[in-house]
Amino acid sequence: MGAQERAARASENASTAQDRALSAQERASRASENASTAQDRAMGAQERASQASENAAAAQDRAADAQDRASQANENASAAQERASTAQDRAAAAPPEGVAPGKPSSPGNSGAAGNSDETATESEEPGESRRALNQLLETYPELLEATDKGPAVRGQILALSPDTATLTRLQASGYTIEADELIPGIDIRSVTLATPEGMPLMAALTDARSLAPGTEFTANHLHAQSASLAMPAVPGAALLQSKVGDRKAIGIIDGGVGAHPAILSSVEQKGFARGAPLPNPHATAVASLAAGAKPINSAAPLAPLLVADVFGADPTGGNALALAKAIGWLTSKRVPVIVVSLVGPENALVKKAVEKSVAQGVLIIAPVGNDGPAAPPAYPANFDGVISVTGVDARNRLLIEASKAIHLDYSAPGADTLAADLSGQLIDVRGTSFAAPLVAGRLFMLSGPGANALRALDGEALDLGAKGRDSDFGRGLVCGNCRTTQKK
Repeated sequence: MGAQERAARASENASTAQDRALSAQERASRASENASTAQDRAMGAQERASQASENAAAAQDRAADAQDRASQANENASAAQERASTAQDRAAAAPPEGVAPGKPSSPGNSGAAGNSDETATESEEPGESRRALNQLLETYPELLEATDKGPAVRGQILALSPDTATLTRLQASGYTIEADELIPGIDIRSVTLATPEGMPLMAALTDARSLAPGTEFTANHLHAQSASLAMPAVPGAALLQSKVGDRKAIGIIDGGVGAHPAILSSVEQKGFARGAPLPNPHATAVASLAAGAKPINSAAPLAPLLVADVFGADPTGGNALALAKAIGWLTSKRVPVIVVSLVGPENALVKKAVEKSVAQGVLIIAPVGNDGPAAPPAYPANFDGVISVTGVDARNRLLIEASKAIHLDYSAPGADTLAADLSGQLIDVRGTSFAAPLVAGRLFMLSGPGANALRALDGEALDLGAKGRDSDFGRGLVCGNCRTTQKK
């Protein structure tokens, strides 16, 4: 082999060696990249493992917190149950509100009242309004609950103007805020609280008062229409609805007013219960006596009416909160008079609503009720500042079923008279409910700028019974000629 061939072969071998070196370098580079990728993966796996460890620790912390909360909830429930038991014992041992210890909770005397020649016998049988409320309680036990003052909305108490600390304390003790509202027209803050599950109303009131002694609490008590005769509903009856505007009007708190040929007034209505406003026979009769046209001899013919329906189609209608809101609405409308032809127990929210309205110059008129002279006082008639009214028959005898009043202002025809019926006809009515709108109508007619309507009404009232103001007829008979009888 010549030198030239050996040089060529050496060159080839060098080239091959160079190729191999390059290939080895590429493999080394790939190996380095793979090592770097493996390192990245290892670091990622380590980070994920660390994150998983942190997540597990956080989950363990949350589980521990949940266990603590569950333990606290059990303690709260146990405490609430103990408070309920204690409060129930206290409520059972304590006399009803307004009754001194050792005194009976119901008035004792009954008998003939005034110059009536009818005789009332003492009885523990409930009167008409109490029977109506008790019937509601029996029919809707899932919505209503008994209290020492009568039926109230089940599982619900009302707090009047509670502060934030009080609400926080109540919530921590198992009470739930259902509504927190400022009632327009009278600026009363009412907070509706759902009671702890299983706690009776009376026990809840005692419990809440012990938790927040500086706050006023009350049940959401029901009120009934004060009629002695049953008044049938008329399916499909039309509702009266028009605009009163800024005109002076009589305020009525009852059910809704239905259309009738004798009710020709402007009638603006607003509902404060489910299904309201809804035509109601009692409210329609009351409206016709306040402002009806012929053939009804009303107290203020054709006067505009603002009607607050607190009943509608609601089994819990007539409750204290609805009544307070109705008073607020009518007060905001600047009515001179409000007739509330309802009766119920003494209720702190209604009392405050009455006080706020009367302080603005509104005259509130209410019947004494028809549960008999031995019945407990009915409200709102017996609140200070409310004008209470009883009823007389065609011979000016006090109605045998009329309740007594702490203070009595006037009497008016409450029997042997007719009023508007939802059927479009006239119907016999009886009860102190139907005396109250006559007094309201007269006060409306006598009201005005600079007028003293009460003094003017005193001047036209017919003195009955003992001379001067007495407990049977008050300051006298009002609207004695406002009686509608059948045409011969």
